[in-house]
Amino acid sequence: MDKFRKRLFEIVQIGAAKDLLSRSFDIIISAVIILNIVVTFLSTFNELGSIKGVLYGIEFGTVIFFTAEYILRIFTADFLYPDKTKAMAVIAFLFSFYGIIDFLSFFPFYLPFFTPTGVAVFRLFRVFRIFRLFKINTQFDAFNVIVSVLNEKKMQLLSSVVLIMMLMLSASMLMYGVEHEAQPEVFENALSGFWWSMATVFTIGYGDIYPVTLLGKMLALIISFLGVGIVAIPTGIISAGFVEQFSKLDMYKGHGEGHELEFITGVINEKHKWAGKAIKDIVIPPQSLIVIVVRDGNYVTPGGNLVLKANDTVVLAAKNYKDEDIHLNEIAMTEGDKWLGMEVKDLNLTPDEKIVMIRRGQKTIIPNGNTVIRKGDGLVMYHMD
Repeated sequence: MDKFRKRLFEIVQIGAAKDLLSRSFDIIISAVIILNIVVTFLSTFNELGSIKGVLYGIEFGTVIFFTAEYILRIFTADFLYPDKTKAMAVIAFLFSFYGIIDFLSFFPFYLPFFTPTGVAVFRLFRVFRIFRLFKINTQFDAFNVIVSVLNEKKMQLLSSVVLIMMLMLSASMLMYGVEHEAQPEVFENALSGFWWSMATVFTIGYGDIYPVTLLGKMLALIISFLGVGIVAIPTGIISAGFVEQFSKLDMYKGHGEGHELEFITGVINEKHKWAGKAIKDIVIPPQSLIVIVVRDGNYVTPGGNLVLKANDTVVLAAKNYKDEDIHLNEIAMTEGDKWLGMEVKDLNLTPDEKIVMIRRGQKTIIPNGNTVIRKGDGLVMYHMD
């Protein structure tokens, strides 16, 4: 049953490129989300009343699909949170951001079946159908880059917002002081000046409030220039964050040297020609090396005299290398480490570094880009000098 649930987890999560079934599920659910959103949009047109039944049927089918997916995610939640008990893992998923999004994407559809007709407060819950848009974000890593950038740059963004608010407040007080006597009905108080500063700083320019005095016009000109510059600060921060994130992804792929570091995992059976031989005596494919051997659930750092045995799991790394010194070392993840909670693909690794294995309790994990680093993990790092 655990193997079955593990496979279900691999399917419902964002799939690896070589996992055909998981990637197929990603494509299907993305298509279902888009179909549901299109149907929800079309259902607002009275001109399409003749096909309302068809639209409702499509929406019903897609909501059933969302419900089944939600149940599967609860069923496999302990694999998403391996450091928690099954009950705590389910609770963690239910109250996670994407768990709430998944719930709100289908739950409002069922409310009319359980509430009296005409109860307006419950009909308002149908507005939550818009949360189905956010389900797309769970299916593509590219969308997750946005969340990562906002999370990493939150302090800089907060500082820029405070700076903008300071400018708006100062501008509102200055404009009120300059224009109040000339047009008291327009700049009645500081709040009127704040409305003008908002429209000016953000270059909206509604035109319902504007200065008429010479000093007010000169002040407006200066504030407009400052507004363009200051409002551009958050844009620059986010743009720089995107560049950093995609640079990390490229670096992880070995972009720096133009070669990807590929890993191949295989199990040696009794008839394999490597069984019973020392590593120094076997012929390894060109530009490859054995980086780790997993034996009876334990990892073994391969040396030249290590004899491979039947049922050993061998992890091969292939890369263009010449005479570089190759190192493997283990890093223990403790409380407060900056990598905790991050996915492997988001770590700031150099082109010559790779996490080849994670020791998590009694488990040995061969990581992919979506593997989340947890407290207590032992990261086996591969790097070249």
